[in-house]
Amino acid sequence: MPDTLVDAEVLKAAVQLACRAPSLHNSQPWRWVADDASLHLYLDHNRILYSTDKLGREALISCGAVLDHLRVAMAAAGWTSDVRRFPDPADPDHLASFEFRPADAITEDQRRRAEAMRQRRTNRLPFAEPRNWEPLETLLSNVVGTGPVYLDVLADELRPEVARASQLTESLRRYDSSYHHELDWWSGHFETSDGIPRTALVSMDESDRVDVGRIFPAGPQHPGHAGTGPDQSKLLVLSTDKDAREQALRCGEALSAVLLECTVAGMATCTLTQLTELWSSRNLIATLTGRAAMPQLLIRVGEAPALGEPPPMTPRRPLAEVLTFHRSD
Repeated sequence: MPDTLVDAEVLKAAVQLACRAPSLHNSQPWRWVADDASLHLYLDHNRILYSTDKLGREALISCGAVLDHLRVAMAAAGWTSDVRRFPDPADPDHLASFEFRPADAITEDQRRRAEAMRQRRTNRLPFAEPRNWEPLETLLSNVVGTGPVYLDVLADELRPEVARASQLTESLRRYDSSYHHELDWWSGHFETSDGIPRTALVSMDESDRVDVGRIFPAGPQHPGHAGTGPDQSKLLVLSTDKDAREQALRCGEALSAVLLECTVAGMATCTLTQLTELWSSRNLIATLTGRAAMPQLLIRVGEAPALGEPPPMTPRRPLAEVLTFHRSD
């Protein structure tokens, strides 16, 4: 049991900020439990989208992202996190436990990454080519490291192949009624707690100018964006050696780190998982990376179009639904 117990209000604020993490269709498949000794992260099976995410792999990736977000939020609050992944062999849904130590100092980088969690949005619009890409690419490679998650930036000349893989995925799912029912259910109908609000969707014209992406129900046309060119984003791939649960969780942590660094650098991002949901397109992406590894997801990175005010933040579930306290005090 730690010598210093983190104040409940600090934990609440950190969990609330961490839950800004991305998840498949904003499903938020996580729950948190705080006790006298630790904070615990669990997978919420009731929020796995099984028509799209048949094995729950993307839910684990989402939980990995919220895990890393929590670490960043606590660091900005002055606490160092000691994390144990899958601490209970008898409970595979117990994904991580956290214990906290007071940090010696809070750095500006830690504050910037925490602020990036408030600023980051999934942006489905076409992007301009990112400026000053080489130093950012180097930074992202350093952030991800050399395993168990691997980062590859696909060469621009490979983009037509990725676009074909994206089209293949859509064509193979054209008559998958359960997939489309689930996609429609989570898109455009929610404004207060979960799902993808209509304001986060793009018009058919805007969607047509993004050659690599999931096709969602059409949203509103964004003012001032009509007539701009096709998407010129960089395409990143995160892969792991296997599809093991721990590697999926680690991939989510790497995803969080990449998205936050891109946000700090002023880049727009869009996470793409549909290309790794079917084996045909997933194998195609693996071939393009040149690795003997399993692609887990792609990320578009680029300059967001100048549209004035940024789109509103997507909703998140109330804190009382995702965080429970089991403390003796």
